[in-house]
Amino acid sequence: MFTGIVAGSGILRGKRAAGRGLAFELEAGFDLADPQEGESIAINGVCLTAYGIAGRRFVVDVSPETLTRSTLGELAVGAPVNMERALRLSDRLGGHIVSGHVDCVATVRERRPVGAFTLFSFSLPEQWDRYVIDKGSVTIDGVSLTVNSCRAGRFEVSIIPHTLQMTALGRLQIGSRVNIEVDILGKYVEKLLAARASTGTPAVESGRMSSAFLAENGFF
Repeated sequence: MFTGIVAGSGILRGKRAAGRGLAFELEAGFDLADPQEGESIAINGVCLTAYGIAGRRFVVDVSPETLTRSTLGELAVGAPVNMERALRLSDRLGGHIVSGHVDCVATVRERRPVGAFTLFSFSLPEQWDRYVIDKGSVTIDGVSLTVNSCRAGRFEVSIIPHTLQMTALGRLQIGSRVNIEVDILGKYVEKLLAARASTGTPAVESGRMSSAFLAENGFF
């Protein structure tokens, strides 16, 4: 698991075919303290397994499924990427709960300055826009951000100067494609409610969540 608080950017140093997928050689722009072979590192929001770790360099394999779901296959050697190491139980949860499993790809439709901030507008497949809510959380290329506003198939975020400087988001232009992970809690709630609806057991009674539903799902 991750939080969407990117540790820094890195560089794609090498890219080669590996079976039906790809192998990336990456270099972190920060020290990898106590690196562990096989640990999870999120690359542009995609959870990947690091091996062959030597200093700041390591290798990851990118599966065919990941290539179809994300923008990783579009990266060229020399491209900057956002990196985050997996969450430890002792870490602060500064962003939100992020799994590193990309849901879809969105496209930058607008970029403009608003004072010291930069406002980005993105379009995304409409089947995913129901999970994006005003003031909710969304992960863009691995960065946890707060949604300013949203409507059908579109949403906006404001990015502070520090985030633009510390991550690869500063290179985004109109037409750029990014990896999106919607808030995982929304997906779980939706599935729970759908399951209750299919059995005819109400999750809501008189405008309130039913006590039976809460008890059966371990809330008390």
